[in-house]
Order: sequence, then C-alpha cells, then structure tokens
Amino acid sequence: MRRLTFSFVLLYFTVCLSENVASPIQAFVIPHSHMDVGWVYTVQESMHAYAANVYTTVVEELSRVKHRKFIAVEQEFFRIWWDTVASGQHKKQVRQLLRDGRLEFIIGGQVMHDEAVTDLDDAILQLTEGHGFLYETFGVRPRFSWHVDPFGASATTPVLFALAGFHAHLISRIDYDLKSNMQKNKGLQFVWRGSPSLGEKQEIFTHTMDQFSYCTPSYLPFSNMSGFYWNGVALFPDPPKDGVYPNMSVPVLDSTLEPYAQTMVDNIKQRAQWFRTNHLLWPWGCDKQFYNSSVQFSNMDVLVDYINQHSDKFGVTVQYATLSEYFQAVHQSNLTWEVRGDQDFLPYSTEPFQAWTGFYASRNILKGVARKASSQLHAVETLFVRYHISYPEGPVTTDWALEKLRALRWAVSEVQHHDGITGTESPKVADMYMEHLTQGMMGVEELLAAIFLLPQSLGTFQNMHKLQPDLSKDLEQHIIVYNPLAWNITTYINLTVTFPMALVFDESGKAVLAQIQEKANSTSEYDLFIVAELGGLQFRKYLIKFSSCPGSTRCGMTYTAKLVKFGRRNINQWRRTGRKLLPIFSDCHKLLFDQETNLLHSITDRHKQRKVRITQDFWEYESNGDVHKGPISDNYIFSTNTSAVPAYKAVSMEIIPGKVISEIRQYFYRDLKDEDYAYSVVTRVPTGLKDKHLCQRLEQRYSVGPLVVNREVVLMTRTGLKNNRTIFTDNNGYQMMKRTYKAFANNSIPRNYYPVVRTAYIEDDSSRLVVLTERAHGVSSQSDGQLEVMLHRRLWNNQEWNRGYNLTLNDSSVVQPVLWLMLGSAAATASLYHREALELQHRPVVMAIGRPQKPWKQQEPWTSPPVRPVVLPSNLHLQTLSVPGWAYSPNHTKNQQNMEPGKNQPVPDYNRILLRIMHLYETGEDPELSKPTTINLKEVLQGIGEVKEVRERSLTGTWDISDLQRWKWETSGEIDKNDGVRNFDGVTKDFSVTISPKEIRTFFIHFK
Repeated sequence: MRRLTFSFVLLYFTVCLSENVASPIQAFVIPHSHMDVGWVYTVQESMHAYAANVYTTVVEELSRVKHRKFIAVEQEFFRIWWDTVASGQHKKQVRQLLRDGRLEFIIGGQVMHDEAVTDLDDAILQLTEGHGFLYETFGVRPRFSWHVDPFGASATTPVLFALAGFHAHLISRIDYDLKSNMQKNKGLQFVWRGSPSLGEKQEIFTHTMDQFSYCTPSYLPFSNMSGFYWNGVALFPDPPKDGVYPNMSVPVLDSTLEPYAQTMVDNIKQRAQWFRTNHLLWPWGCDKQFYNSSVQFSNMDVLVDYINQHSDKFGVTVQYATLSEYFQAVHQSNLTWEVRGDQDFLPYSTEPFQAWTGFYASRNILKGVARKASSQLHAVETLFVRYHISYPEGPVTTDWALEKLRALRWAVSEVQHHDGITGTESPKVADMYMEHLTQGMMGVEELLAAIFLLPQSLGTFQNMHKLQPDLSKDLEQHIIVYNPLAWNITTYINLTVTFPMALVFDESGKAVLAQIQEKANSTSEYDLFIVAELGGLQFRKYLIKFSSCPGSTRCGMTYTAKLVKFGRRNINQWRRTGRKLLPIFSDCHKLLFDQETNLLHSITDRHKQRKVRITQDFWEYESNGDVHKGPISDNYIFSTNTSAVPAYKAVSMEIIPGKVISEIRQYFYRDLKDEDYAYSVVTRVPTGLKDKHLCQRLEQRYSVGPLVVNREVVLMTRTGLKNNRTIFTDNNGYQMMKRTYKAFANNSIPRNYYPVVRTAYIEDDSSRLVVLTERAHGVSSQSDGQLEVMLHRRLWNNQEWNRGYNLTLNDSSVVQPVLWLMLGSAAATASLYHREALELQHRPVVMAIGRPQKPWKQQEPWTSPPVRPVVLPSNLHLQTLSVPGWAYSPNHTKNQQNMEPGKNQPVPDYNRILLRIMHLYETGEDPELSKPTTINLKEVLQGIGEVKEVRERSLTGTWDISDLQRWKWETSGEIDKNDGVRNFDGVTKDFSVTISPKEIRTFFIHFK
C-alpha cells in the first residue's frame, strides 16, 4: 500500500550537498514490485490486472539479459502464478535464475504481515507456510526481510526473523520525526535486540529506509510526472490490449538521458548522506510495478550504463542488485553498530495530525473472525495429530484432512497482510478475506466431525444410525468438548438450548455441575453453562438430558438461575451515588454495583483485601469527516481535537445470581426515549468454582453498534489506580511494552494510543488491572487511573483519495468482542495472565452430535475413559502441533539433490510432526516461572504415542538448528549479559530439552 505520507516529499526535489563524499557511492539498484495481497483490489482482480504479468515478464526479461536482477517478496501471488499461470519454460527459467542468484526471495512469508495487530502465532504461521513452499519447491531459504509497508514496527518481528535464520531485517514506516532525527544522525542502521530476555542471542542488524521509503522519486516534470516508472500505472479491471498504460514515463532518449541521470545521481547522493557506508540501497519499484518488465529494464539499462560510463563525473556507480548483495557489502564494511534494545516503533505518525492508530480498531468483526479461525485451526491441527498417530490408515485420509487444513492455513496466513487484519482494505477485499476464512473454517469443521464420527474414530458415535430411538424417554443430546491447550483446565462452557431444564452427565455417567437461565433478548432460548474439567489436548464426552423439574430451582446437579431486573437510570438524574451498592461475590473478588447508576462501583481483591474504585461505561470520540474543516479519521488514522464524551443517556441492568456464574447485564441507551440499546456489556462472575485460574477472571461480552456515522466508541474504565497515565501493552502477544504518556504539541490523544493483541494493564504500587482480549483493539490511558479500549469505528470523509479507493470505513455492523478482566497484585497477576490470555484465545471446542432427540434403545456403552492428556508445565505453551505435509528432506544436502533436473519428486512425509514450544515468561518476571524449564518430550507426548525421533529446527522448520549460522555484527557497548538465557542446549539422547525465558523452540517429531 502506497500513500503519500511525508509532508517533506516535494512535487519535485532539488539537492544541495553540504559536503563531498570521499569515495564514489556504490548504489545498489534493487528492482522490486510491492504487491498488496488485498488492500483495494481482491487477489483475483490483482492477478488478472497486473500480478501475473509481473512474474511472467520479470522471469522472461531476467532470462534474456544476464545482468538484470529482481527480488520477490510476498509468496501468495507467486504461488498462484506458479500453480496456475507459469509455463514449463517459465518454471525452468525460475530455477535457473535462483541458481544464478539473480532472482531472490525476500522474507518468503505468504504475505508481508502487519506488525501492530497480528498475533505471534499467526505471524509464525504465514512465515512457515511461505518458507515450506520455497524450500520444498526450490530448496531456497530466505535470509533477509523487506518489511517496508507495515504501519509501525514491532520489537517482536526482528526476534521472529532471527529465529527463522535471517541475517538482516529491513523496515520503513516509523514515526516521521524520529526518522528525521535518525537521518540527521546517520542512525538508520542498528543492531536490534528485540527481546530483553533473549538479548544478544537473537539480535539482528536492521536497516531503516529513508524518507523516500520503498519507492523511487516520481513527479519529475520532464518524465510525464511519473519518475522512473516507465510502465506507468496498473489498469483495473483489465490490462490494456495495446500495452499502453496511464502515466507511462517518457522513455530514456538522447533528450532525456542527462536529466534522468542527474536526477537519479542527485537522489542517490542525497540519500547517501543519511548512511554510514558508501553503499546505498536504492529501491527501484513501488506499488504494482514491473507488470511490463521489458519497458522498465530497457530504459533503466541505458541509464545504468550511462551513469557508470561517467562515474568520475557523477561520483556514483550503480548496479542491479539483490538485497543480499547490498547487506553483504554493508556487513563487509566491518563497522561497529549501535544497539537498540527492546523498544518498538509504535505508534506510527506521518505528520503531526496523522497518527496511524485508528486501524488498531478498524473492522472489528474481521479481526475477531481472523483470530477465531486461527484458534480453530490450532485446535483441529492438534486433534488431527492425535488421530493420525492413533489411526494412520483410518478412514479420515491424510490427503483429505490436509486439504481442509491447508485451506484454512492459507486463509489465516492471507489475512495477516498489512492491509488485511488491519481493517484498512476496501469493503470488497474485506469480504474476500471473510469468505476465505469462513470457507476454511467450514472445511475444518467437516474434518472435526469426521475425526469423531467415522468408524475407527476418536469418538464412539459412529454406529448411532443403526440404533432405534426409545420414544418413552426425554430428549437428549451428546456433545464432545476438546481442550486445545497442553494444560489441565477447569472452565465452563456455554450452550444455547431451547429447553428450560437440562441434566448433564460425563462419559462415566456421573452428573456434572451446570446452570441454566433465560438467554438475553430471547423468550424461547436458554443459556446452559456446564462445568468442564479437561486434561491437556484432551476431549471429553457429555450427555445432556432435557427433562423437567417443575417449580424447582435445582434438578440433579443443574441449578436454575432467575433474573432480577433493575429500572432504567437516566444520567441527568444521578445525584448522590454510592449509597445503594449491590454485591456480587466470587472466591477471588467482590464486585459492587451502584443501583442509582446501574454501573459498576468497585472491585475488591478478596485475597489481599484491597478495594479499587472501578467504573465502566461507553464513551465516544466525534470525528471530523470534512477535509476542509481539519484533520480526519479514516481506516488508518485516528484524529480528534476533543476528549471522548459519554455515548449514552440512560442505563438499565439485569442480574442473574447463580451457582456456577452470576451474570450482570447492563444496557446503555443513546437517547432517553430509545427503546433499543446502543451498547451492552454482560459480565460473568464465576461463583461456584474453586479453580485458581477461573476464579481470577471476570468475563465481559460487549455489543456495540450500529454506530452513528463519524463516531469512534471506547469502553471507558476509570479506576482509583495511580498509574500516571502509563499503560503496558503486548507486542503481538509475545512480550509487554511499557507505554509512558507523551505530551505533544498537537494530536496527543491519538498519538498515545497503542495496539493490544492479547494483554494490556495499568498498575500502581498496590494493584494491577489486566485486560485480556480475543481480538486486537486500540488502548490508551488518557488520564490517571483510566484505561480505554476502542471497540468500534464508523467513519465517512470526503477526502478524494479515500473516496476513490472506497476506504472511508462506513462500517454499520454490530460488533461483539469479549474481554477478560483480572484484578490483583502485580505478583499475583504476573503468574497468571500469560496463561489466561491463551485460555481466552483457545477456549474449548464444543461439537454437538446431531440435534436433541430420543435416546437409543440399545445404545452402545460410552464409558471408556478419556484419552490420555498431554500436559506441559504452566510456564511452557504448546504453540504448534501439526502434520505439515511437506515433502522436503530435513537433510539439506539430500534436499538439494532432490532439486536436480530429472530427479523424482519426493513424496510428502506425513509422519513428520511439527512441534513448537514457547517459554511464556521474561527473565526475572516471576521467581519460579521465569526459570529455565527442562522437559522430556518423550514423556510429555506419551499421551499421543511413543516418540522415536526428535530433531530441533529453526522457527519455520527449514534449517537444522545445528547448521544454522547467522552473520555476526560488531556492536558498541557491553555485551548483553543475561543470566536467564543459557547458551544453546540441544535435545539430549533421551529427548530432554531445556527451554529458557522467551525461547520458542521448534522440533520435528517422529512417532513409532
């Protein structure tokens, strides 16, 4: 996505050099095309209009002239081209260009993922998908990144790229004033230690692009105002039949050669002043370029030759190059580089009134569906591993299962694009993402049903069709509940049923604690809450019998909870509040609700007997939509001149005291006369459960919308905590960042917004309030003790650029996100919130077997014990367990031999299991949980099968960890000494491994 963002980029530029460069500048001209997997046009539209032609013409032109080069970045377009467009000759040429080093794959992920609102697991997934394809198809493993367009830079991303084996990292979009200072001080290049726990171990050299970013100067008066883009601008929906595109630059002719050369040289010299070496990266390309590579290269060839022929005059030499050639030249300069710690580059602004913090909350529904799809994928991947090991020849064929899984892997990877999950795409592209995600989820739901229902399955329901119903009995239904986490959990699951009473039994016939109550906003449905105790990666079967117990509040182990209504309270009638307080208790908390306002009044931590004043309600920012009246908000940008104001005039409340949970329903009305509420929050307080994890959480479910146009709505939580407007937010769910409030001359509110992917909290010396999320939002602390979460945005503006691309975000949907709250001491919450965030993300999967029906007369017994659990220590998380289905050999030499012409293609290794385990804690974060932890993989995985082989790999699996060597960069200052991270420990002969704080360890596992 290219948007003119720098106020200092002129319609044309002039350069006045203040000093001479002692030695000639060596400019590395790197041809590339920035190809958004989405944004304005769908993938299909882009493939047809230009993307297919990029690869076809680039391959042909590089093959024709031997000194030309090109870098390919995102894999989605390339994979589609390879599978559906490329001829046999094209494929042969690609392989030769890769061997010659003239075509180079950079990053290698499925997409160039967003860095602000993408979850760690999904960033790894899309990188793994792309790397697996490249290694399997060509035997290549990318070593460099090209993250030129994400809107800000996370400190997690360089850690992931280091773990994947990259030598160097490249970023571009950072705050405009910071970039300006870095340019002046020649600080655009540094060694980044993105993790405080991993430190030097996973540092990576990082190059920040200068103010011209990834494009070359355009708007040159003598070149038809299009600069160095001789193929013009891509045309949608169809390429022009005559090959003449809009805005094609004037060719390099005798009359234009000198102006082009001088312009290029001046730009090279201007940029060279901002870097420490005489090697300059000069990116040649921009959005949707090189679809006619012939006209591009034929003009640049002449220009390159002319400048080199007059290098003495110009003081510059130029050459086509790949990114690896540039970084190799910089590496060989043997300079000592400054070290950057674990600070990130968020938020991102392009000028004083353009804070790119709005997209943290844009298209809330898409963000939620993307995370739900990711969770579903993780659950079914882990479950299929158990099935595949147990029944390798079972009726659920591996080919069919992987077809379903790969479709969802592709969809989840695709939406991580920096104009995808960000919500910054056009409506039709958002629809494309949603379609791919929902189709993928439907496919894995079919797989889930097959795993449990087909003969020789993990379940026991396959012969039901042979049995006869017993019409004398009550209706009943079977469900299967699966825990996709490698921890034992106690939780409650929620089912919607159409009967006022239900009894629940486990697979041994034992009654299970449950609660049933009227469903909100329904006269015919009920919420059934079932207490489930599940081992790690374990599924259990439950029988629900729909019976009646007239007039009773209890039937067996099921309790009926009754609703109590409280009248609507108008905010202009609030007088003396805090006099009528209604308590709701759990073992961990006491919540007080004010009957005069129908709002939360306070929460007491019962363990520490600390009471914190807490009030929650909905506020809104009113946005400007007229560019003639000032700065606007849009898909990307949050801009406001005023503080948020309450978004309601009245509140009503309902409370349902219960034995499993107590539920508080609050409804907020925009106007006093409104019959329908605009916002609601349902708070669920666990009341009858002793589990320490479940006890600590307060679940809140929201309904927001449809909004009034040009409103941005926040959940406002005001507390008595003295946090000095400091908030802590996570980086992609990997690590926490301290966000100290910064006062700016302009736009301070939006510039103090930050993304939250899993976790945010505020704290003082006594207490910490933690917010856990199941989708990304924007968060901020604009005043002492306050934490606001932006939940929804609906915007329209008259900016020509936004209207032309349909990027005004007129989102009229109703969004229903979920947050979990935790309140306690810093020490108590630190030991819990990592795991709680994952329990929210990966809630149990519930599969109903058919519809409620009469029981069978000769029902088969289902008293078999639950499957054996897989349990990790509480500071370790089973991040990935899947059958990747790759055909490449884990032995690099053998894999390269398989790439030789004439060799038979290897078959996929379906017995290779991909396993990732992550240490959740930072060094020093917890006295026990932050310690390195040793586990025996054979013992941990014995609930699935008997492990016979373990090989440790790089993050994406393409490197044997013992073969992986990365460039060492000389750094200034002392070496980072970190006692919490040990030197590399491999896997012992008995399959033991020690995992240190914040490590992500990847393995290939084979079972007997």
